[in-house]
Order: sequence, then structure tokens, then C-alpha cells
Amino acid sequence: MPRFKPKGMLEHSAIQDLWKHTLSHIPTILGRLVYLASLRDPNSGNYRHHGLSAAFGRDESGKALRESHEQAFAEWLTLPLAGKHQDLMEYLGGLEDLPEPVMDHWLRSKVYRALVPSSAREAEQRLFFEDLEALLKTSRNGLDFKPEAKGKPADKS
Repeated sequence: MPRFKPKGMLEHSAIQDLWKHTLSHIPTILGRLVYLASLRDPNSGNYRHHGLSAAFGRDESGKALRESHEQAFAEWLTLPLAGKHQDLMEYLGGLEDLPEPVMDHWLRSKVYRALVPSSAREAEQRLFFEDLEALLKTSRNGLDFKPEAKGKPADKS
């Protein structure tokens, strides 16, 4: 596949370009995990991003996406539980749908299990699942949302 690099527009590496032009615009770690996991082919496990591949080649872009996914996952794991809660609430608040149905769907379908990079160790996976499930359950039961502020938690002051 031919590489297209408009002069002065791309960074020196695929990972730098991905961060500068895409990931830095996603305000939450969970949002980055969702985005990066969505670029992983469920059949092969390969990461694909047309624009990044066109600019840097399939191998380099796949490596950048995989490494970014692993980094975002590690970043989430190192957050304290309160930080994970804040990140989750900010992510949910930015969605088009109300948080409660999203949390219900995630808990029912366990769709969040696809957010884990394939390189994650079993203990890391377990920590991610247990923390996220606990946060989803407690948040779903304890938040008061204003219908008029779609997706935003109610002001508790």
C-alpha cells in the first residue's frame, strides 16, 4: 500500500501522530480504551486504522495502536479507585445516551471485557473487571441524573 505523508502534517512516528491527532482529543482513559479496542479486529486481533496505515504502513500503525492500547490499559489500572470512578463518570457523561442504560447494558452484556488488550496478564484482567464492575454497580445505583441534562450527573450541591 502506498504511503501518503503530507509534508509538515504528520509526526515522526505513528504513535506520536496517533497521540497528537486522535488520542489527545479523547478526554478520558476509558474513552481511549473504548476507541483503541474498537480498532482491533475481533477475528485476528490485529489493529487497523486506515489513515494511520496509509501514512505509516500497516505494521507500524498496528504496533502504535497496540502499544497505545496497552499504555491506556496500564494507565487505567494505576488510577486509584476514586480516579477510576471519576474517569468512568466523565466518559459516561460524554456519551449521547444516558449513563444508567449504558451501565445496565455493560453489566448485562459484559461488553467491557473487550476493552482489555490481549497482552494483559490474568491478574490485570481480573483487577480491571472487578473494579469496573464494582464501579458500574455502585454508580448505577447511587447517581441521580437530571433528564434535561442528558448524560450529565445531577448537581449535588
